[in-house]
Amino acid sequence: MIEKENDFELVEKFVTGDETAFNLLVRKYQKKIYWHARQMLGDHLDADEVTQEVLIVLYKKLRTFNYKSSLYTWIYKIVTTRSLNQIRRKKFKKWITFENYEDNALVSHHDIIEDLANKEKIAHVNKVLEKLPPKQRQIFVMRIFDQLSYEEISEITGKSVGGLKANYFHALKKVLEIVNGKNG
Repeated sequence: MIEKENDFELVEKFVTGDETAFNLLVRKYQKKIYWHARQMLGDHLDADEVTQEVLIVLYKKLRTFNYKSSLYTWIYKIVTTRSLNQIRRKKFKKWITFENYEDNALVSHHDIIEDLANKEKIAHVNKVLEKLPPKQRQIFVMRIFDQLSYEEISEITGKSVGGLKANYFHALKKVLEIVNGKNG
């Protein structure tokens, strides 16, 4: 795996005109971007759309990266923000049109889901996650799926560690209630 210093070197190379440096960053982070968006959104097409948006933002804004955090933290903030925006857009569309835009069918792709059992597990997890408020879903996904510390999440979201712990606790409680059939 490429070290953080190498990320900084790749950013510098890209900023000075080396397009291949950007391609290397895309190869390194594209799957992580997709899977974080997928966990936040619960839908392949939405996650794919957010991934493309994030890559475009990275290409346009990489010159503004300030080196105060790791590149991954900076990218993660962008993915999180874009995913939350996508959730808001979908809710707004539903409210305006009264149509159900949710497509629970998972697109088949060998890199994403290998068998029917995994599809069923992912669909169940996504249904549970959809029942969480966006902030709780965000913290839950970051802690459970991305295995980030509260300090890392705080750096990404700008929220206090105490507030994050409270949101995570409430999310965990709701997930357990849903899984145990007490809610939802």
